[in-house]
Amino acid sequence: MAHAAVTASVIIPAHNEEAVIARTLEPLADAAARGALEVIVVCNACADRTAEIAGAFPGVAVLESGIPSKTHALNLGDETATSWPRIYLDADIVVSEQSITATAIALSTRRWLAARPRSEFVMTGTGPMVRAYYRARTRMSSLSRAMWGAGVYGLSEEGHRRLGRFPDVTGDDLWVDRLFAPDEKTVIAAEPVAVRVPRTISALVAISRRNVSGAREAGPVVGPDATSASGQAAVDQHDPAGVLRELLGTIRSPLTAFDAMVYIAVALSSRLGRHSRRWERDDTSRA
Repeated sequence: MAHAAVTASVIIPAHNEEAVIARTLEPLADAAARGALEVIVVCNACADRTAEIAGAFPGVAVLESGIPSKTHALNLGDETATSWPRIYLDADIVVSEQSITATAIALSTRRWLAARPRSEFVMTGTGPMVRAYYRARTRMSSLSRAMWGAGVYGLSEEGHRRLGRFPDVTGDDLWVDRLFAPDEKTVIAAEPVAVRVPRTISALVAISRRNVSGAREAGPVVGPDATSASGQAAVDQHDPAGVLRELLGTIRSPLTAFDAMVYIAVALSSRLGRHSRRWERDDTSRA
């Protein structure tokens, strides 16, 4: 039987993800088996059954590295992948074949250098403070347009040339987002990616602290220029003053004011706390 033409390479870095890797691969399994997607799982310093579980899916390639680095795993996946565009997917994120294909099609038009499917937050089992934070975040349009925070994004071949290799940074998605001006990247109106958020406020602060560290590494410059070709100014989602202005503009009621206060409290805690290059992983959302 003839195989379908490969539409994209999907690279999934994984570190001890035996609890979730099957859930992530199941929606892509049919496409991988029939050759419509090149799916590569890169196990980095895994001490569990991640590689064994991923390898049981027909058509899924599994690479193993002893180096505990997500960006090293991404580069290793890039060295192995043979198709364009490239989709980079976190091992705990569930995305449909339809959304991957829609993102790949958008990147193949040469209109966009970076793209991702839209996302929605899954807040089952979370506390009221966590829900307030994500309600506030959802109201901020600049964050909904960013490449980071959804656990999946893609690059065209031209976009990847601008990236080159992934540097040794805390947040690969934050780094990639800063490489492209607003009119070079897009969020696709496809089936949304379900993003499971931290269940506790302490886990949320830890993840937010990691994002702050990643933003500091990425620096303030967006793309080759701070302004897109159309003259649209790039939004720095980690500029405290800019974020505060946008956040205050979302207040319409006592509830939205409460949500904004929680968002500010988490942001302040993230910036005032101790920062390190140790990878902060949220295990509460992996249950």
